[in-house]
Amino acid sequence: MFSENCNNIFNQSIVDYHVTDDVDAQIKNPFPPSTIEFLLYKKNWIDTVQWHLEDIVRNPNISPVDGLAIKRRIDSSNQERTDMVEFVDSYFLDQFKNVVALPNAKINTESPAWAIDRLSILALKIYHMQVEVNRENASTEHIASCTIKLNILLEQRIDLSSAIDDLLEDMKTGNKFMKVYKQMKMYNDPSLNPILYQQSVK
Repeated sequence: MFSENCNNIFNQSIVDYHVTDDVDAQIKNPFPPSTIEFLLYKKNWIDTVQWHLEDIVRNPNISPVDGLAIKRRIDSSNQERTDMVEFVDSYFLDQFKNVVALPNAKINTESPAWAIDRLSILALKIYHMQVEVNRENASTEHIASCTIKLNILLEQRIDLSSAIDDLLEDMKTGNKFMKVYKQMKMYNDPSLNPILYQQSVK
């Protein structure tokens, strides 16, 4: 199943990141650049780095200068994450380009890649909740609470994985069709963000 491949790659990426646990560590993607595996690994690596940037920026003792630098880095990461989702969707558009949609075919609420994006984030939640369950200095109450949350996350991964595989099968058989809308983020575009374009005319 495609989702199983995704989950294995996401887990590998997360474990690889935590070898150094450094947001500045260079990615060492083990997959050939022309493959979907390469895209999935890179996608999750971006998510993993951003996860830890979000932790860093919430440090109450961070200086305003460093905090702003991290927030801008997160902003850039969000754009890169969106770009990677669109690359993954391009892969699926190519995969299903010769499929003729059935007369009663329907469109899904989200594209395959955005569902896979949620699976990537879910992998991170599971990894870090497992860390909390295993924390030796945590209270019994904390571990019990995190264990409940971990079990819910694991169930959620089963459900989401199944839904992704079902969606891909429906697209393969023409029962659903794929339509992708490019993300039209406005805050990064100097021509669409009023704070930016108003400065340019001063």
